[in-house]
Amino acid sequence: MTYCVAMRLTDGLVFASDSRTNAGVDHIATFKKLHVFQREGERVLVIQSAGNLATTQSIISLLTTRIQSQHTPNLLTVETLYDAAALVGETVREVIHRDSASQQNSSNLFGCNLLIGGQIGNEPPRLFHIYPEGNFIESTNDTPYFQIGESKYGKPIIDRVLTVDTPLEHAMCCALISIDSTLRSNLSVGMPLDVMIYRANSFDTREQRRITENDAYFMGIRKAWSEGLLNTFRQLPPFPPES
Repeated sequence: MTYCVAMRLTDGLVFASDSRTNAGVDHIATFKKLHVFQREGERVLVIQSAGNLATTQSIISLLTTRIQSQHTPNLLTVETLYDAAALVGETVREVIHRDSASQQNSSNLFGCNLLIGGQIGNEPPRLFHIYPEGNFIESTNDTPYFQIGESKYGKPIIDRVLTVDTPLEHAMCCALISIDSTLRSNLSVGMPLDVMIYRANSFDTREQRRITENDAYFMGIRKAWSEGLLNTFRQLPPFPPES
């Protein structure tokens, strides 16, 4: 399984993904789930993936290969982020149909969810959630973030903290605490983490990094959040007896 979160905010976009795809007694696999497509000075697209690994790898491979084609629409030639989301959705349907064609009623076994966000030209940064059926929805000011994978453990912190006007650095801190909460509750989500901040109109992808268990910042906020929760809990009044 996996956990990815993406946020579309006033100042830009925030992306954070874990890298675990399988977890068991004797089998743990790590694969990157955050993929960047860029044309310098003109567009930046980020795709995050969750679900069947064979499906998501095929989708990313096709999208990457088709960039080399001069005759096929691709992520570096589409005119808007909406068009990019539609193109990815078509690729999702293509791969799932191909891989599930020989197995009756099993397309759900090949399913995946994707997030695509970024900026093309003069349009503002945008963010979409693409479903296994290939259809998609766009983030709004009322819903400025999407999660895919094991989302339930990390959702409460985001709902309590995040607004569309949250500064990007604070939003990344929120995303990392959200992932840490998931790490503590679900073994199918694991380190390292791949994260990226994209600042609106910068077309710059340099604010990417891989966070490991020994990352000083991550260790610091993990400890501070845990101790803060515990201290707050201790200050709460105990449950009163019946009068």
